[in-house]
Amino acid sequence: MNKKLKIGLIMVVVLIVGVFIFLKLKPKTDTSMMVKEIYPTVGTIQTIISTTGTVLPKNRLEVRPPVGGRVESILVKEGQKVKAGEILAWMSSTERAALLDAARGQGEDKLKYWQEAYKPIALLSSIDAEVIVSTTQPGQTVTIADAVVVLSDELIARAQVDETDIGKIKLGQKALIILDAYPDTKINAIVQHIYYESKTINNVTIYEVDLVPESIPEFFRSGMNATIDFVEKRKEGILMVPVEAVYRNKEKRFVLIKNNNQVQPIMQNVETGITDDKNIEITDGVTDKDVLLLKSKKFVLPKSDMGNSPFTPFGQKKKDDKAK
Repeated sequence: MNKKLKIGLIMVVVLIVGVFIFLKLKPKTDTSMMVKEIYPTVGTIQTIISTTGTVLPKNRLEVRPPVGGRVESILVKEGQKVKAGEILAWMSSTERAALLDAARGQGEDKLKYWQEAYKPIALLSSIDAEVIVSTTQPGQTVTIADAVVVLSDELIARAQVDETDIGKIKLGQKALIILDAYPDTKINAIVQHIYYESKTINNVTIYEVDLVPESIPEFFRSGMNATIDFVEKRKEGILMVPVEAVYRNKEKRFVLIKNNNQVQPIMQNVETGITDDKNIEITDGVTDKDVLLLKSKKFVLPKSDMGNSPFTPFGQKKKDDKAK
C-alpha cells in the first residue's frame, strides 16, 4: 500500500469520526412541544364557591291538637296550598268521642243530636303555607304531642359553607342550586340569611347559609341533596385568553405574540384580572386582533424494549441467553 493511499484512508476515517461526533453533540430540537395560534376573545368570566346543601322548609309548622282525642276528618292533602285561618281537620276530644260512640248504639237520631250539641274541634292553619305532611287517617287517636298536619311556608336550600369561604358570601348574592337528582336543571337563587353560629361536621367548621330560589320547580322536595354554587365575581364583555397562554417571569406576566416574518415571537407584558382557572381576564397589553402563541406538550408514547418482552418473537429467548 503506497503512502498516498494510506493518507487517503486516514482522512476518510477522520472525516467519518468527525461527522459522528458532530451528530452526537448537535443540539436536538424539542419535538415534544406544539405551538398553537389563538386569538383573545370577548366573553364572561365568573368565579365560583362550590359547596353542598339540602332542600328544607324555611318555616316548618306542625299542627297539633289542643287536647287528646280522635281525628274525625282531614280536609287537606299533601302539596295543597292553604291560607291562614283555613280549617285543616276536624277532631273530637276524648269525651266527645266516647259520647258519640255511646249515642251511635242508641240510634241515628240520638247520634245526630249529640253531634250538634257537642261540636268538634277545628284544627286551623296559622299561616299561608303548603301541606308537606298529611298522613293521619280519620278515626286515628292522637295526643297533644302528635302532629296531625305539617305545613311549610316556602322551600329553601340551606348550604354548608367552610369557614375559609364564609367571608366571601354576602346577603343578596346570586347562586345556583343544582339538585343531585336533577343535575341538568340549574335553579337561580339569592342568599337570604347567613347564620352567625358555626357547626362542626367531620372536624370541619362550617356556617349555614339560606338561599331562596327565584322560582321553585315542581320536583323541588324537602330533603333533597344539592350542590350550591355561589357566584363570587362575574364580569361580562371582557377580553380573555386561556390561562395557559399567560406566562410568568418573576413578578411580571407576559404573552407570546406572533411576529410576522420573524421566527422569534414578541414577549408582551400584560395586566390580568379575574380568572376561573380556565380563562383569565386581560386588562391591558393585547387586543382581540393580536395572534397569540400557545405552547403545549405533545403526548409521546414511552419507548419500550421490544427485545425484553416475552410477547415478541425471540424476546424471552434473548432474555434467557443474557441470564446464561
